[in-house]
Amino acid sequence: MIWDVHAHIAGTGERTPEEAMARLIVAADRMGIDRLVVCMGDPWAHDPSPAELVRENDQVLRALEHWNHRAFGFVYVSPKHVEASLREIDRCVRDGPMIGLKLWVAERCDSPRADEIVKRAQALKAVILQHTWIKAGGNLPGESTPTDLAALASRHPDASFVCGHCGGQWELGVRAVRSRPNVAVDVAGGDPTAGIVETAVRELGAERVVYGSDAPGRSFASQLAKVTGADVSEADRKLILGENLRRLLLPILQAKGIDA
Repeated sequence: MIWDVHAHIAGTGERTPEEAMARLIVAADRMGIDRLVVCMGDPWAHDPSPAELVRENDQVLRALEHWNHRAFGFVYVSPKHVEASLREIDRCVRDGPMIGLKLWVAERCDSPRADEIVKRAQALKAVILQHTWIKAGGNLPGESTPTDLAALASRHPDASFVCGHCGGQWELGVRAVRSRPNVAVDVAGGDPTAGIVETAVRELGAERVVYGSDAPGRSFASQLAKVTGADVSEADRKLILGENLRRLLLPILQAKGIDA
């Protein structure tokens, strides 16, 4: 069982969300990937307005329409627009097919304005995927680090978070969230560097490490190689490739009556 926590419809080169999703599924089939989590539209808005949030989420809804047996959606939200984000969570998660949230770079996630978004997600049992990065030349305005996510997670110990990309500089990222048991890390994006999975397992335990690709920006194959080539036990590998993500999503899947 391979479940990918981090994929997008942007960057496939296709004209429509439906065509983009179909192309992702063809590639996923070649690699034996059973389920994909997709989020954000095409093109991405780094600092989305409320209208842009709706536009991108509508694209994901279109992409999911014929692939609900293979893909899950995470609603794109922004702490800069709390009321609009709450409306999108209700529309796409409470009243729609999506099962999680995606926060990107508009505002750092340790902002107090993120609290209401997290509370709404927690009430719906939705998982929150937060993009994080630590850039040598400095992060984008509003771009979160794993330390920012650790601060947010500490205020909401019963919410469920995934630290996207292990923070880019994964040696620092996994340690930044180590003390927050409600934060898992995904290994999506970046080069398939040896040691990333082993370090995350050693620092956090295999139960807090999740496979993701960041496809199509990165290939499924290169990102799977991080896990399949890691020096970890087969039991840990199974957890990382799919069992952990299924466990994280199971509360909302059961609440929504989705078979998994």
